[in-house]
Amino acid sequence: MNWKGVMPAITTCFREDFSVDHGFMATHCSWLLDNGCTGIVALGSLGEGATLSLDEKRQILRNCIDAVHGRGSVVASISALTTSEAVALAKAATDLGCDGLMVLPPFVYQGDWREMKTHVAAVFQATPLSCMLYNNPVAYGTDFFPEQIHELAAEHENFEAVKESSTDARRVSAIRALLDRRLQISVGVDDAVLEAIGVGATGWIAGLANALPRESVELFNCGINGESDKAFELYRWFLPLLRMDTVPNLVQLIKLVQAEVGMGNPHVRPPRLELVGRELEQTRKIICDALRTRPQSASTYASPNRK
Repeated sequence: MNWKGVMPAITTCFREDFSVDHGFMATHCSWLLDNGCTGIVALGSLGEGATLSLDEKRQILRNCIDAVHGRGSVVASISALTTSEAVALAKAATDLGCDGLMVLPPFVYQGDWREMKTHVAAVFQATPLSCMLYNNPVAYGTDFFPEQIHELAAEHENFEAVKESSTDARRVSAIRALLDRRLQISVGVDDAVLEAIGVGATGWIAGLANALPRESVELFNCGINGESDKAFELYRWFLPLLRMDTVPNLVQLIKLVQAEVGMGNPHVRPPRLELVGRELEQTRKIICDALRTRPQSASTYASPNRK
């Protein structure tokens, strides 16, 4: 499994009646790969996984696999209230033909290390697929410390990567110091991507890449290749949008950016609600200002081909 490069944590497209628009999602996946992404991660926080039934999750994964068709990796986010449900989803993703799993701690319950280790270990053991541990203490309340990650890596051969979203780039260097190259590390916070690359991250599970994949890929590649001046100039332009990935209503914001570039709509499933009023106006201004000053090279990138 190739955990390197830019892999968008894809949004789930809904119609006005909140049903899943599989046709659009297939187009979206293909477009992301056309613009340089190395794969996609489905059913995560940005994918509103907590609002999807197990059957809907299976259908989405099947559709993504058909759309990607071997051109990149399809990773299933494994998140659930219970360990048994997480294991069931991991087995379903394996049977469907996913390339890897991104494993989250259980929703709601924030247990101690013994309990959290047992939960993620059960998912690792349920599949031969390559697994990424998703560490996001800000969103989920569970923090996997570098020493605990080291312990898991020693016990599970198919545990191969970490998505580090603690917002602290020092965590990347701490994991690297303990494990060297045993695990691939991806940054999961959009406005910390260059900082994380600087201390050893080799992948980016990205949010704004849903709307601006080519700019995301260019930024990542400049960082990886040590083109610091070019990277920072692009980063400076991108930051007002990248910061939308770090707030509670990130799904609504990123879907709005998608709508503004013509690759999606703003529909979200309750309890989320679409932006309205002053918040909507202010967000659209930020997006319009960014698109107005979009790097010139963007015009050469693959354009949306919507169905």
